[in-house]
Amino acid sequence: MRTLPDALRLRSAKQPDETAYVFLRDGEEPGSALTYRALHEAARARAARFAAAGLSGGRAVLTYPSGLEFVRTLLGCMDGRVAGAPVQVPRRREDVRRLRRIADDAGTTTVLTTAEVRAELYERFGDLPELAGLTLLATDVPDRDPKTGVLPEPPGPEDIALLQYTSGSTGDPKGVMVSHANFLANVVETDELWPCEPDGTVVNWLPLFHDMGMLFGVVLPLWSGIPSYLMAPESFIRRPARWLEAIARFGGTHAAAPSFAYELCARAAAEGATSGVGDLSRWRVAANGAEPVRRRTIEAFTAAFAPHGFRPAAMCPGYGLAENTLKATGDRQDREPTVLWVDAEALREGAVRPVARTAGDALALVSSGSAVGTTRVRIVDPDSRLPRPPGEVGEIWVDGPCVAAGYRGRPEESEATFRARVEGGDARPHLRTGDLGFLYAGDLYVTGRLKDVIIRKGRNHYPQDIELSAERAVPGLHPNCAAAFSVDDGARERLVVVLEADGRVLRSPGADALRERIGAAVREDHRLTADEVLLVRRGALSRTSSGKVQRRACRARYLSGDLAALAAGRTPASAAGRGREA
Repeated sequence: MRTLPDALRLRSAKQPDETAYVFLRDGEEPGSALTYRALHEAARARAARFAAAGLSGGRAVLTYPSGLEFVRTLLGCMDGRVAGAPVQVPRRREDVRRLRRIADDAGTTTVLTTAEVRAELYERFGDLPELAGLTLLATDVPDRDPKTGVLPEPPGPEDIALLQYTSGSTGDPKGVMVSHANFLANVVETDELWPCEPDGTVVNWLPLFHDMGMLFGVVLPLWSGIPSYLMAPESFIRRPARWLEAIARFGGTHAAAPSFAYELCARAAAEGATSGVGDLSRWRVAANGAEPVRRRTIEAFTAAFAPHGFRPAAMCPGYGLAENTLKATGDRQDREPTVLWVDAEALREGAVRPVARTAGDALALVSSGSAVGTTRVRIVDPDSRLPRPPGEVGEIWVDGPCVAAGYRGRPEESEATFRARVEGGDARPHLRTGDLGFLYAGDLYVTGRLKDVIIRKGRNHYPQDIELSAERAVPGLHPNCAAAFSVDDGARERLVVVLEADGRVLRSPGADALRERIGAAVREDHRLTADEVLLVRRGALSRTSSGKVQRRACRARYLSGDLAALAAGRTPASAAGRGREA
């Protein structure tokens, strides 16, 4: 097998009547389902339709609600040599504008969707100029004027299978050109790291247009020939226990989610909202990624669901990004997550000094595992491009068969990001991830984003650590609800901390007291003064499609005054807590 359409043809021939995908209505009851034969026939029919429309060799935007039509169309695009660019179904005017920016960047006017979404877009946003000139093709209804399309030659390994668009937090989103070879290399390495046995089952709530949801929900099960149970993200968000109930009910062995999802589940258990969860003993891989993995979250989740048969070794932290197709490193399923305690002050200076857990300034970091196959990870000084030895923080660089070709239509950015060279004799091109981390005992530890680091008096402060301190200072907050960043007021850099809080949290003990408490926690943990603490309503922070807070987008909205308009009062540095920065 050289491509995903090859994998589908093989499954259709060898396992024609076995279930490939099932969509769970409301995240609970099995609804529509696809066998491998039915999926192959549907994908071929769509490929022929795309060929008749002249789309072969071109590109199209894909915007679908949660369900199986996305899977049919994605495989149809790949088989028909159409590079699809999946995006979230627009719910706001800004979403429509982003869809148009992606279409323009991809060089297409074709948007593939369902009849229901098409009607809704025209009804709600038909007055927007961004929809003008776009052709919205509903793939779930027959063509009114069908034409006979001649299927093109099957795609080759180097053909572009997908344009995976980055979050575009501060500028225009960029389309990562993922080839069939990239997909196959990544899924082979993922299967090597977290093997999918014949009795395996995937249960996925992540959005399928997102790289993690697509690889775990669609690509990995197709490659491995195991069934995949899919649910809408909102089903999980509304009641996290649904995900665990489905894993228990359908014998899930593989599932993936960002760290905050496991924290939501642990919190639901603490509130007594997971009584319906059954046996989780078949769950072998709980992949945990997309943001810094927190030790407390792992411990809380493992303790909460150990009585249901969940094993500590099933928790598998990992690190990945769209530019590497997805997975770069991961913790193997046969060992418990590794926690390294380091001196926090030394880490701010870029050095890694292991200490005892009981040390006064000890900081816990969770390993993201190691690379497998021919993928290699290096730590490099971002300025000199010289390699950093184990135990020193630098930028994470990756090379191997999973690294994509570049950003579509952006040759200079592609050259700088995807073809960087390490000084000192290594001539191979590397992917610059923009993430900071270090290697220790062969494992990768991610410490933060290069552009998000807050520098005070020559020391690096990682915003996720400040955010965690702020969240812990206020009981009852939802996880992943804070953004910390610095702004330049013309005289100096100021630290701003923004937290989401609902009315219940704000009423007791009150907004002023909460801001004071948050400022004190930041001073105590980091010897930093929060110049401004802003409390905003839940859902106000900018996030990626996987739920990760976009700090740079939040910073831009803060500078524009947008976040201040959503704040429960605004507090200057004095109210956030006076204190001298160390």
